[in-house]
This record gives sequence, structure tokens and C-alpha cells, in this order.
Amino acid sequence: MSLRAILGGSGRVRKPSKKSGAKRSSPSPSAWTSSLPRRKPGIQRGKSSAGDEDDKDDLFNDKLDDYGLVKALATDMNLRDTSQAILYIRNHMFSPMPEQAAGMNSTKTVEILNYRKRLPPVVTISHIQTLLSSPSAVEREIAELARTGFIRKVVVPGRGNIGETVVLAADFEQMIEDSTSLDGETKNSLITFLKANPGAQALKPNALRASEIDQLFRAGFLTTHHTGSIHYGDSSHTMSLYSRPEDKVTLTSIDSISRQPTGSLGAVGGEGVVHKSGGSGAGSLGMSWLDAGATELKLAVPGNGTFLKLLSSALDHLVSLLGKSRFREAPETVLRDRWDGGIAKQEARYAAKRSRGEFAGILPGQTRKWRQFYGLSFDWVLQEAVGSGLVEVFETRSVGCGIRAL
Repeated sequence: MSLRAILGGSGRVRKPSKKSGAKRSSPSPSAWTSSLPRRKPGIQRGKSSAGDEDDKDDLFNDKLDDYGLVKALATDMNLRDTSQAILYIRNHMFSPMPEQAAGMNSTKTVEILNYRKRLPPVVTISHIQTLLSSPSAVEREIAELARTGFIRKVVVPGRGNIGETVVLAADFEQMIEDSTSLDGETKNSLITFLKANPGAQALKPNALRASEIDQLFRAGFLTTHHTGSIHYGDSSHTMSLYSRPEDKVTLTSIDSISRQPTGSLGAVGGEGVVHKSGGSGAGSLGMSWLDAGATELKLAVPGNGTFLKLLSSALDHLVSLLGKSRFREAPETVLRDRWDGGIAKQEARYAAKRSRGEFAGILPGQTRKWRQFYGLSFDWVLQEAVGSGLVEVFETRSVGCGIRAL
């Protein structure tokens, strides 16, 4: 017997004939699923869920019914004047810390609490006007309260509407007393000046001694306002917060530096350039920033820059969330869920899922609301956006209030 007969034939791979291939390619009633396209289930499921979510947010791609704007956003009917509105805004700025399933360790929790504590007790005027029904009455009341010394108005040039803030006089004096960068004599001199000039927003260079003004600069209670050809009085959009260096009228701007002789100290910003640019280093250069370019010394609140940075970034994020919808509008419930990041709800079914170890939603510590904005409340940011003219709130009579980007 030959070797081929023992092995059972040739070891070659033979291609099937056309007849056998045609028979195998014909679908059979029992194997009807073989004709369906094969796709990866994970990717397809992710795409369909994203598309379904957009369709739900757009409400079948139709615009929301508009039955008129909401005049006042305050939910507390006890708000009657500016002083109550200031306290209400400060008390409702942040959401309470989550007690269970926070998704944050103790280090992050302490960081959030310390950040909230460092923020100054300031409130924007546009926010107060949003809560109360009459903006003109708010303006008159703020002017009267500032004249009597109950509140103090602090304006940051070049910041638009969000740069006009007010702070209670008692809180401002307490910040002066608690400052560790000021000695006792400087604190008494500044408090005496504030009580003698309740409505003043600026300080003349000869009102205090040079050493006292130097301490106030370093502590953040004074800033210099410089002259120039560009003004920001009519700017109300948050994009003015990110102006180019050549558009800012300061001692270190291109407009001022270009007038200085080549090779001189003024051509590189002058003495104390880091301090004038917002830094903390002016060294022992004395009062060099009080030169001919500074017209006045304006009162400031320490930490106001941190507050404005947080506010501007939150407003930009809120407008970007509305941009995800087709018509740049969405119901308040949908926008609130987007701001919260779709976190796990506190309902019974979600609690049951968590007990079984199933996915029940994103934890709060994983959302941008807590990682970047330290738990800013949605209602607080919405009221700031309405006051800044970025969005408007209107009645729909079907899905509650609608929010539209302007």
C-alpha cells in the first residue's frame, strides 16, 4: 500500500466549486440572521445613545413655544430691597456638599471648602437687577445706600457688567481688620477715610501716607486706574475679559510703551512692571507706580479677580451648553441636567442599582461643576447670565421655562 493511500489522500487545500458555493450562499429559513450586517455592538450602541440624547434635548427638532419673557427670576417672594437680595445671592451661590456618593476624597473636599471661603463677599449689580422687578429702582437704591455708607460700590474697569460689584460696608471693614498684610495704623487710616467718604470709589495719592498706600497696594485694597484712548464702559460681553495686551490701557500696554525712548526703563514697562501687570512682586521700588500715567487710586476688594475669573468661565460654559441644541435654546430642566453633568439621582431605583453594583450615573466629583466650578449653583449662574445679557428666560406653558442664548 502506498503512502498516499495510508494518509487518506492529498494534503492540498481545495477551493469549493461554484455550485457548492452557490448553495452555501443561499439563505436558509433557519439561518436568517446570517444576512444581517455584522457590526461591533459597543460602538453602535454609543452612537445611537448620543443621537437619541440630542433628539430628546431638541424636542423633535422643533423650537420651543415662546409666551413672553420671565420678568423676575427670584423664587423667594420675601425679596423686597437690595440688601435682602445681596444676602440671598451670597447664601445661594454654591450647592451644598454631597453627603453620600460624592466621588471626592477628603483632599478635594477641603480644597473646595477653602476656595469658597477665600472668595470675597461681592455681588454684581446686574445679578441684583435680575432678582428684583425694577432695574431702575435698584440703581437708585444702590446709589442711596452707597451715599449713606451701608454698601460700597467697587468697579473694575474693562470687565463689562460683571465688573460692577457691591459689597456691604461692614464686610469690607471686616476684611480690612482681618488682613495680615496691613499694620494697625494703616487699618485705622483706611477705615477712617471710608467712614468720612462713604460714596468714594477712588483715593487721592495725598489722602494717606506713601507707606500706607504701599501696604494697601500689596494687600489688594488699592489699584491704579490709567488714562488712555480705549474705554470699556459700553462693553457688556464676557469676551471683553480676554482682551489683547495692546487693547488694555495700563502702564505696561503697547500704547504706553511705544511712547518711551528706546533703551530706557520705560520701554520695558518701567519700575515694578510685575506688580503693575497683576503680579505680587514690586520689590523695594517704592511708589514708582504713582507716576504721571495714573490718574487716580481706586478702591478694590482683595480676591475680586478670582471671583471674576470663576464667574466668566461659568458664563462661557453655560452658553456653550446651550450651543449643543439646534436652536441654541433648551428647557430649564434639560439645561440644569447638563450643568449638573447627569449625576446619579437620589431616587429609589438608582439606590437599588448602586446596591447591586450597577452603573447608576456619574458621581458629582467627576463633573465639571465640582472639578472646575467648585459646586456653583445652576440657578446662581443662570441669574448672572440673564443679568449680563447672555441668555433670556421665557415661558413655554408646556415644559416649564425655556432658556435661549442671545
